[in-house]
This record gives sequence, C-alpha cells and structure tokens, in this order.
Amino acid sequence: MALAYLVYPGAVHTRLHHSLGAYHLMGNALNELRSKGIEITEEEEIAVSAAILLHDTGHGPFSHALENKLLGEIHHESISLKIMQLMNEEMGGKLDMAIAIFTNQYPKKFLHQLVSGQLDVDRMDYLTRDSFFTGVSEGVIGYNRILKMLVVDKGELMVEEKGIYSIEKFLVARRQMYWQVYLHKTVLAAEKMLVNILKRVHEISSEGDLLLKTGGVTDYFLYAFNGMMDRASLYKFCELDDIELSFAIKKWSHHPDFILRELCDRLLNRNLLKIRLQSEPFDLKETARKQEEIATQLKISFDEASYFVFTGEANNTMYKTEDERINILFKDGTVKDISAIDNPLIHQTISSPVKKFYICAL
Repeated sequence: MALAYLVYPGAVHTRLHHSLGAYHLMGNALNELRSKGIEITEEEEIAVSAAILLHDTGHGPFSHALENKLLGEIHHESISLKIMQLMNEEMGGKLDMAIAIFTNQYPKKFLHQLVSGQLDVDRMDYLTRDSFFTGVSEGVIGYNRILKMLVVDKGELMVEEKGIYSIEKFLVARRQMYWQVYLHKTVLAAEKMLVNILKRVHEISSEGDLLLKTGGVTDYFLYAFNGMMDRASLYKFCELDDIELSFAIKKWSHHPDFILRELCDRLLNRNLLKIRLQSEPFDLKETARKQEEIATQLKISFDEASYFVFTGEANNTMYKTEDERINILFKDGTVKDISAIDNPLIHQTISSPVKKFYICAL
C-alpha cells in the first residue's frame, strides 16, 4: 500500500498478509476446479501454491511507489523470478514446476492464469483486503461467486456465462480502487515526494558524505549496486524494507542539504505538497511561473525548485485487451472475450484508459 496510510490510517497491512490471502484463495480455486472434473495433481497444487506465495517477493520498500527507482529499470516480477530461481537452486530443484507455472511455461495454462492474469487470485485478494483496511467500499467484490464461476476449457481459465455480472463488478471495483486509493491525489503527492527524496540523494551523494550513509543495506543500493541482480545483490535486496528506508528518511531530515532536509521533514510530518488534477496537460508557462515563485520564496535555484513544483500524469485502464483476457464460456460452448459481450455498462468503457494530469507544488 506504499504511502496510502497517510490518507487511510488503516492501510498498514503487509505483503505477507496479502500473500497468505492469495494462497488461501488459490486453494479455494483449485478445489472448485477439481469439483468440476479438472485434473490437478498434488504436485501441481503444491507448485501453484508456492508460485502464488512467492509472486510478490520482488517488491521493494514502499511497493509500486519506488518501482524502478532503487534498482533502475528492473521490474519487480523479474526480481521475484530471480529470487525463486535462487531458492530453487538452494532447494535442489523443488521449485522447478512452480517456476514453470509462474513463467507460463507449464502445459496447463490455467494454472499460470490463476497466478498472473486479468482474473487471478492476486487481484481478488488485494482488492478485498485493501478495501477492508482502508474502509473504501468500492473495492468490495464477490470473490466467492467468481471462484464458483471459474471453469477450464481447452486448457484455459474461463468464467461461466452466469458469472458475467460478478466479473463486471470486479473490473469496475478495480478501476474505482485505483482512483480512490492507489492513485488518490494526496497519496500520489506523497509518493512523488518520496521519489524526489531518492532523486536528491543520488544527486548529492558521494562516498565521502557520511551524513547520507545510514549504516544499513540502503547504502549498498545507493553506492555499491552495479545494476546486476546477482546472488549477493538478491540477498541484500531481501533485507531492504519500509523500516530500513523510513530510518534513512529520518536521518536525512537532519542533513545540511536544504532540499533533502525539507523534503524528508515534510514527508515525516505530513506537510505534503499540494496537488491538483485535471483532464488536460498543464500549461508549461504556469509551471515555470510557479517554479520561479518557489525558487524566490525558498532562496534556491530555478532548477532546484523543480523538487517542489512538478507535473506528471497518472493513468489507469480497467481492462487491457492486449494482456491476458477474460473469456466467458457460454452454455452453447461458444467463447467470447468480456469486452465483446453486449453489455451497455462495461462494453463502452471497459478498455478505455483514463488519464489524469497533475501538478504538485508548495
């Protein structure tokens, strides 16, 4: 949930909670499919359960907020796979099948779809869990109903015709949770401040600046990491968590560099940058004017003021047709993608991206 707790104080549940919940839903899904005559061996059950337990191990501190910021252009799923491969090596190949399922190399494609797809148990758990802990009812979905409607046809995961409306609710809930929680404007402002803190640290860091060093594993990724996720880096990455980075931010809040100190202090004390959203890009002249004002106000350079005033965009798509699709199996045996079904509520907006532009400033 990254910094969502700044808006929703209850949003402090951990990735362990989520992984256990996804594991539980995976067991329910497998039981449902078995009851419909789908053959799933005990070995496959163990493997797909291991895959869902380990699917998010590649997330770093503060989750998606710092994706590609600490380790460069390395996606968290790539790190999850590397961690699974390292564990597999240490366990003498016991995760071979789990890795094959995770990477969609296993013949039974529906097992991969349960781990990573448009209708996977990962999403079913986090929508339910996050809506519960934030108190936002928009994320409530009928996951039990969805699980009951799952079916396998020609090796692929599908949904029975009578489950269409539950899938519709699932897709709408996902979009609403993104705008209400994950991309909430205040959460967005806080997370961009966090990104700017790391950006400033990288900009002013040097081996001789002992005041930037935390004495923890954060130092490794700031100074010694060469971009290669080898065994040593993976072990250190697994030590990196929210607490480690939060400690670093507390220490940096006393650093002599004004910009770093100010950003850290504001984040720690919830004195966040103000944010405004609109449907059109912001005027570059307006942004430059605000930047000039802040530079004068804080007595810093125009370039340095970009840490305190900046623009960007946030977007979310309910259903990406180029990704894994949600197929509906009708009683007559025909199969249709959910976006092709004649339903006036979801047909028009299901795959249309929603984009919002924002400006953050003091």
